[in-house]
Amino acid sequence: MKSAREEILKKLKAAGKKPAPPRPSMPALNELSLNEDELAAKFIEEITAQTGVVHRVQDKPDARSTLTEIVQAEGINTVMVSNDDVVTALDLPAWGSEKDVKILAPRDFNDRNRFISAVFDEAQAGITGADFAIAESGTIGLIHNKDQPRLTSLAPIHHIAILLLDRLFPVYENVTETLFGQRESVPNHFTFITGPSMTADIQATPFKGMHGPRKLEVILIG
Repeated sequence: MKSAREEILKKLKAAGKKPAPPRPSMPALNELSLNEDELAAKFIEEITAQTGVVHRVQDKPDARSTLTEIVQAEGINTVMVSNDDVVTALDLPAWGSEKDVKILAPRDFNDRNRFISAVFDEAQAGITGADFAIAESGTIGLIHNKDQPRLTSLAPIHHIAILLLDRLFPVYENVTETLFGQRESVPNHFTFITGPSMTADIQATPFKGMHGPRKLEVILIG
């Protein structure tokens, strides 16, 4: 007599041989007809509704100027920055030296416990790039790897995300088809972020910042 485990494994193996069913056609969503500026306006509207803040700028020098305004307004003097392509292009170590802001980066830490201590206890903000964003819900997305560790966006109470306009998609389906469909393998860890961290687990009362940043600011370049 076969065990329950053997029966389950047999069914799983049989299911794996079946071709995947065709995906249903995408509905005619309003966001699909928006131009670039309209998509940006929709994204800003949706993320603002979740108490996120968006700064739209023209180019990288403008982005650095906006970062200066943010850290000065918030009294931030120590930040943890990711090593992704968007952030690296801003040359934040040079910017930090000029503005008297201490720049920490995950690759600076050989010891994981030391990195954890720094990102939780020393960094007043985490600065990351955004791998994609979704206009329909005001969501940004981060693909996590050695250059984009999750704690950089999760641990500090203030998250500043740098988003390039050409990474803004109308709807979620565009992300899965355009971004993930072009990769050899789907990332094993990515995060959708819609506004600051929020929970209503305690007496159904909404509370921001319990499980992550209390403030989210996005610098949209383009």
